[in-house]
Parts: sequence; structure tokens; C-alpha cells
Amino acid sequence: MKYRDITCRRSIGLLLLMTALAAGADLGSQIDRILRAYPHADLSIHILRASDGQTIYAHQATRPMIPASNMKLVTCAAALRYLGPDFVYTTRVYLCDQDLVIVGSGDPLLGDRQTDRRYGRPPEWIPADIANRLAAMGVASIRDIVLDTTIFDDQRVHPAWPADQLNRWYASEVCGINYNCNCIALTVTSQQGSVRVMMDPPNSYIRLINRVEAVRRGPTGVAAYRQPDAPNTIILKGTCRDQEGPFDIAIERPAMLFGWLIANAMAKAGIRINGQLLEKAAMPRGQMTLVCQYQTQLKDCLMRANKDSLGLAAEALLKTMAARSRPDRPGSWAGGQAVLTNYLASLGIEPEQFRIDDGSGLSRNNRLSACCLTRVLYDMYKDQAWDLFKGSLAIAGVDGTLQRYFPDARFSGRVLGKTGYLSQVRALSGLCTSDGGDIIFSILANEDKADARQVINEVVKAILEQKD
Repeated sequence: MKYRDITCRRSIGLLLLMTALAAGADLGSQIDRILRAYPHADLSIHILRASDGQTIYAHQATRPMIPASNMKLVTCAAALRYLGPDFVYTTRVYLCDQDLVIVGSGDPLLGDRQTDRRYGRPPEWIPADIANRLAAMGVASIRDIVLDTTIFDDQRVHPAWPADQLNRWYASEVCGINYNCNCIALTVTSQQGSVRVMMDPPNSYIRLINRVEAVRRGPTGVAAYRQPDAPNTIILKGTCRDQEGPFDIAIERPAMLFGWLIANAMAKAGIRINGQLLEKAAMPRGQMTLVCQYQTQLKDCLMRANKDSLGLAAEALLKTMAARSRPDRPGSWAGGQAVLTNYLASLGIEPEQFRIDDGSGLSRNNRLSACCLTRVLYDMYKDQAWDLFKGSLAIAGVDGTLQRYFPDARFSGRVLGKTGYLSQVRALSGLCTSDGGDIIFSILANEDKADARQVINEVVKAILEQKD
């Protein structure tokens, strides 16, 4: 009887193995046919079963490619590993002698409109809250407003980011105190031949020069231009018929805008400011009295980084890991590169398969193989924090950067992942819920010849249609 049971178990195991191999071969044949139909697509593909990490399909899987925003998957996974799922950013506001001191933690979502809406908080609530708390404490005047951003170094712009895109929201500066994603929103309107520009949040820290022309017909558009010799002076050019925007513009020295907004809120509350607005390390000249503090959970940062592809969230996480790994040094890109390199090495990934340059993937110097990304996803899949990481991914046909992809009822909600887009680069990595179980995949395309997006979509659909 015992011999028969062993023989039966071996037979069942062999049958399951043969079925799995047959399913993998069937999927491989389908993908091979897809690739033959698009011979100009330059791809790295790796697909594995989430249950055991076994490879189902590989095509140039170990070849390092430009990952674009798929880089954020590595940064977020490492953040869960090194910061921990319970990590919280805390920005603290103190009274010290006669100064108001704001000590930054590198929080990328301080004053983030989208996060505030999720929690039912009104826009610009933080400067008003600080002013109201000071008034309730009986503070009638202060000397200086000190903004301590020294948790990070002062290299706020990565040297490999494209210089002509530094005013875009996805290339915003990375600072120890970030506010409103370090952007302002501009709306241009034309009425009766007069062009008006509205800035949100309203402030005089940013100087706008309006050179937009009003037109009655024809195509319209407005562009914003920085002035190299005049920081935070923005010239608007173009034409406007009715309304252009709102559109976000990344600003320079963003912590100072936060300080300006606090000063403005204090003035409205009747609190005098007798000194200056300063960005520097806090040098306490007396007792530090906590006025208030503002916190952001790691899960919110992961969601904004992965689901919405907010570069600032990923870069702040990278520098935060660097600061935590070396408390004697401010967080830097170099320090973050070392942390991510150690993380990938701990997964057994060969150094030839990756190169780390920034945390968001905006730098074209990053390199990741598809195999590298699937190993990271598999590491997360096995981790106790998988539900947290899974919740940060965009859902096909539902939300985030995958909202408009795979809308068909057969596929909607069954792909969770991270998109990637740069000029000549397309990427998608994540998890497919197929009829045969969860499947982890990564598809990276470089030197895109206009076929890559179609190839990616067809490969993902082939995965989803697997029955075994």
C-alpha cells in the first residue's frame, strides 16, 4: 500500500510537471509568433510563475536595457526592504528663541494635492495650520523663518536629466523640504482680447512674464520657459483662444516657496515677521518647542511612485535610503545608487544585468534586464509586505498609468504593473492574473520602431489567455 502511494504521488508530480512544461511551451510558441510579426522590435522579455519562480519564457532576458519608469519598481522594493513598511516621513515645525524652524525629512508628498484629496484635506492647509497654531500659542511676531533641508544634499537636479525638460512636473527638483510636488500650476485664459495668467498656489516668489497672444481662431498652445540667469522667472509664450491649462511647472529652490507660503499665512493671521526667510541648517540658539508636525506614510509614497509614476516620490525614497544608511551624510544620488546596488546583489542578480543612476528612471544611464525586474517582483511577491507593494501598482483598465490599457472586460483588472516611457523606450513589468495562476513578467523595449507598444500588449494578452 505504501509503495502504491509513493508511485501514485510520483505519477501525479510528473503529470503536473509535464502539464506546466506544455503550458510554458504553448505560451512560448505564441510569443515567438508575436515577435516574428514585429521583427524590428528590440526586446528583453522574462516571464515566470509566481508560485515557484520558475521561468516560463525568456527572450534576451539578461540583456540590460534602458528601463524608463520601470526603475521605480526597484526603488520602491528596496524602500520596503530598507525603510520598512511602517516607515513614516515626519516634517517638524519648531519655535526656537524668536525663530520659526521647519526641519525637513525629505517627504515627497508634503502638500501633495492628490494625497490631500485622498484624506479629505483642503489645498494649502499646511501653511494655514502652522499660522493658526502659532496664533493659538499667542505668538505675535517671529524673527526668521528657517528651512532646514539638510536631510538631503543640495544637488536637487540629477546631472543626467534632460536640460530641456527640467521645468516639467516629472523632472522636479528633489529637496529636503518638498511642497506641492515642487510645482506650480498655471492657467492661461483669453477674454475679449486680453490674456490673463493664474498661478496656483498664488505667490510672488515666482515671477511670471506673460507674452502670450490672444487669438480668435486656429490652433493654440502655451509654453513656459525658464531664465538661466534669473531663477524662478518664467516667461510664457504662445497663443490662447479660450483657455490653456492648468499645467504644472517645476520650480527652482522649492523649499523657499513653502517658506513664502507660510510667511503669507502668518501675515494673514496677524503675526509679524521681523527677519528673513532662510534655507540653511537649523542652529538652535535656545530651546526647541514643537509647534506641529506633518507625516506621510510609506504606502502613499509607493502608490504615487508606481501607480502615478511620480518621479519625485521615487527620488526622495532613493535619497532617504541613502541618508538612513549613512546617518553622518546627507542623502544623495550616489548613496542611493549604493543601496540599490546592494539590494539587487542580495537577490543574486549579476552586476552585468544592471546599472543604477537615479531612482525614477528619467536618466537614460540606467540599465536593467527583464530578468532583473522579475527577480525584484518575485522577491516582493514572497515578502510579507506584498499586499502593500501590490496596492501601489497601476491596475489595467482601472487606475493609474494603466487606466487606458486593456479595457476589454476579459483583461480589465487582471494586470497590475508599472509602465515605462522615454523617447525610443517602452516598458511594462508586473503581475498577470491568468486562469492558470499569477504570472510575473517584464517586457523592455529599446530603439522603439513604433511596434513596441503593440508587441507589449499582445504578449500580455497571450499571458492572460493561458488556461493552465
